[in-house]
Amino acid sequence: MKQNFTVRQGALDGVEAFLSVAQHRSFRRAAAALGVTPSAISQAVRVLEARIGAALFTRTTRSVGLTEAGERFLSRAKPAFEELVAASEVARGLGQRPAGLLRLSVPRAVVPILLEPLIASFCKAYPEIEVEVAASEELVDLAQGGFDAGIRMGRFLAADMVAVPLTPPLRFVVVGSPAYFEGRGRPGTLGDLRKHACLRWRRASGVIEPWSFNDGGQALEIAVAGPLIAHDFPTLLGAALEGIGLAQLPEAVVAPALKSSGLAQVLAPFAPTMPGVCLYYPSRRQIMPKLRAFIDHVKQYRAEQDALGRGAPAQRATSAQ
Repeated sequence: MKQNFTVRQGALDGVEAFLSVAQHRSFRRAAAALGVTPSAISQAVRVLEARIGAALFTRTTRSVGLTEAGERFLSRAKPAFEELVAASEVARGLGQRPAGLLRLSVPRAVVPILLEPLIASFCKAYPEIEVEVAASEELVDLAQGGFDAGIRMGRFLAADMVAVPLTPPLRFVVVGSPAYFEGRGRPGTLGDLRKHACLRWRRASGVIEPWSFNDGGQALEIAVAGPLIAHDFPTLLGAALEGIGLAQLPEAVVAPALKSSGLAQVLAPFAPTMPGVCLYYPSRRQIMPKLRAFIDHVKQYRAEQDALGRGAPAQRATSAQ
């Protein structure tokens, strides 16, 4: 049967005082080393001895020595206490400067397009931080998974998450290949979509995403049908280029194909605009310096990209889910 072990409240009280007396073999010198009074040290040791149930020191007017119980207690307590002190220092250091392991949950497609240049500059700026990237299409629970932050499209984030925009808002467009239009024609109204092969996207939650539109300022969602369901935007893009059907994708994702005439846009007046890609993290009062450094770096990177007119590469990271 599994036993539940807990440390008694106050079990460590007096241990530091005991170790100091054992080191200095003097209550007075131990008190001076710890910056307290000799009576405080003596009282702490007496309470510790009473709790343990054995005398730890042999005291005379001229000297202080360890009993056998004291020797055994010292041999086990000293290394354990030193480990606790070291652990406290490590934790304190992580709470005071940007250092340690920063774990990020991101979609696979966002890594080469957006994350690699961002992380490259971040690692140069903060050499004491190790960055771990877990590439997955699933919208994971950051706390449960042990992640510091994630990257996803803003529209899919929970209300209790803090979001930092990585890209501007995204315009979603319906596109198809010339070969597809040659055989099926072009839809002119939203109702025409019932007669077309529409490529669909299944979210990590298992839900097939309906197509969204803006009809004169009114948001609409339409459940479309078609021959292919994919779990990411690149697959939908490839299928549209092959003429399998129409796809609704972020404009930045299909921009190169539109420019090369590999795809053409339809239903342009109904294209909706949705929140862009965001860095997100749990709302909490105290943010570790490593995450704060990354958040600040993201904001600076985004501002620099906008200022240099290179926002388009960042916008292509719109396969974040």
